[in-house]
Amino acid sequence: MVDWAAAAELAARTAPPGPRATRAELDDLVAGLRDAASDAVDHVLSTTRMTPATGSGDVRRVFGGPRDGAAMLGGVYVVDRAGWALANTQIMAAMTDPVAHALEGSTSPGARLGGALEVGAMLALLAPRVLGQFDPYAQLAAAPDAPDDEETPGPGRLLLVAPNVLHTERALRVDPHDFRLWVCLHEQTHALQFAAAPWLAAHLRDQVGALLTDVTGTAVGLSKAPLHEKLVTAGRTVAGVVAGVFQPGKAALFERLLTAEQKDRLAGLTAVMALLEGHADVMMDAVGRRVVPSVRQIRRAFERRRDGEGAPGLDVVLRRLLGMDAKLAQYRDGAAFVRAVESLVGRDGLNAVWAAPDALPTAREIADAPAWVRRVHG
Repeated sequence: MVDWAAAAELAARTAPPGPRATRAELDDLVAGLRDAASDAVDHVLSTTRMTPATGSGDVRRVFGGPRDGAAMLGGVYVVDRAGWALANTQIMAAMTDPVAHALEGSTSPGARLGGALEVGAMLALLAPRVLGQFDPYAQLAAAPDAPDDEETPGPGRLLLVAPNVLHTERALRVDPHDFRLWVCLHEQTHALQFAAAPWLAAHLRDQVGALLTDVTGTAVGLSKAPLHEKLVTAGRTVAGVVAGVFQPGKAALFERLLTAEQKDRLAGLTAVMALLEGHADVMMDAVGRRVVPSVRQIRRAFERRRDGEGAPGLDVVLRRLLGMDAKLAQYRDGAAFVRAVESLVGRDGLNAVWAAPDALPTAREIADAPAWVRRVHG
């Protein structure tokens, strides 16, 4: 489907460079992020009251290094923007592998290169914006052609994008130590989610795969449609996106190409992603000022940044085209769900959500926490 190596190279070459820093500043940044990733683990465990399933991302204590006894939920990689883009092409290759096999022989080298241009351009636009990312598919990403019986995600890997963290802490004028720990609290919460629910990575991959397979069929149908139909579809999509810049809440670009059934599938996936992001957002703040003294200042500054305060008009359009506004809504909808559930059944009651796929909230329940509580807790 896509020439992934070409996509990674394009993103690396076209992503804007990071902020200037001395060698000493960079060394301090990398060491600080590694320390923060380790320090965050115990705080996340105690705050969430979650426990990794046996054999699935167990907390390890690393001895023999500069930080003996450092807690780890998986590998920690401090990367630059090119490294983040490369990792994401590996993740996408692993996630789309079933669809690629289904289409084997039906895509030309030109089409694969075209896909690489689109993916590479998108990653180049996103590369300066991501602070950290937990990848539960590290094992699949490393070996996407492994036999089915070996495709079991391992403990995953945490990617921390050093230049973006440095740029953001400077722009927000926040305490670097506190900010780095705060970012890692969010990402290590994601690591714990997948460790506590070892079925979650495969469940998401299956759901995404089913949606992609269906959408791919629709896209192939459109590619064979008459030229005027293609132009009408493209024109309506672009017009809708431009209008959406001035009308928040409108569907993102991708959604405008979906059928009603595909939108329902996407809504289910969006609900799960809202849970994951909202839960991590609530827990990173719940750790409190004892651990992150300037947490309230960081949250206020970060929310202003999320809302686009001071962003140029082009950035607003890009956010809309890339669906980033919808991503921000996920954080807030999911956080509201988590807080509402906790007010009804407490944190231990909330943690029932990680028991099995059937315990995950539906698209309707994300906006109606009592409905989820009634269904799961009776």
